[in-house]
Amino acid sequence: MKIGAYTLLTLLLFSFQTTVLSSVNPFGIQPDFCLVIACFIGFRTGPVHGLIVGFGLGFLQDLFSAGPFGLQTFTKAGVGYLAGVIARNLSNREPCSAFVPVMACSGLSAMVFLLWSRMGMGLGEMLYGFSYILLPQAVLDGLVAIMASWVFGRWLFEAPSP
Repeated sequence: MKIGAYTLLTLLLFSFQTTVLSSVNPFGIQPDFCLVIACFIGFRTGPVHGLIVGFGLGFLQDLFSAGPFGLQTFTKAGVGYLAGVIARNLSNREPCSAFVPVMACSGLSAMVFLLWSRMGMGLGEMLYGFSYILLPQAVLDGLVAIMASWVFGRWLFEAPSP
């Protein structure tokens, strides 16, 4: 049952990311909804589920992007797993507590891509990429995670009252 639900979720979120969110880019930065959802699933249900959803979303992004194959797959899977491990050590899983772990995971993922795509760059160009691309992307993903946790966390993961 969970495999079918995760497959459906993965396909729907990938479609949403590539169609709707491709036109939403405040300040030239597009939110990475697939990364946020992989972190969200890992944060709410555990590292293994985050790894599975992150792997599926990353694999789909690798199939339909022109970047190096496998980089999205392994970064999204790693981020989903890492978010689940971080959530195990938190005592409070309120919507606002998702901001810092998702921001950190987004920053790590963006750092991998920045280093991969900018090999041979000077230090000044790397600092520019860090301050004008990586950091705002991480903050935006953290804010999207707060909204997703607030909206979906109440409906999907709350225990029914007796």
